[in-house]
Amino acid sequence: MKVQDLINQLESMDPDSEVVLSRDGEGNSYSPLSSLWNGAYTPETTWCGEVHLTCLDDDDRAQGYSEEDVRTPGEHGTVAAVILVPTA
Repeated sequence: MKVQDLINQLESMDPDSEVVLSRDGEGNSYSPLSSLWNGAYTPETTWCGEVHLTCLDDDDRAQGYSEEDVRTPGEHGTVAAVILVPTA
């Protein structure tokens, strides 16, 4: 799903509703949305892959990230992505 598709679907919904994420496509577990960030996604299968930073700043370095964690969309099948993070 693209961001515009998500926006179109969300526009018809109650803006005060909680965003809840399913752990998997079978609905085995659910969690409220904690945060989101712009990054990159490299699919490994049709249902699983890795996320990456698209740039590295001082805060990222302080958290232990390095150039190895950075991917540019378009390289190695990587695409730009909005990553939704569930509540821990």
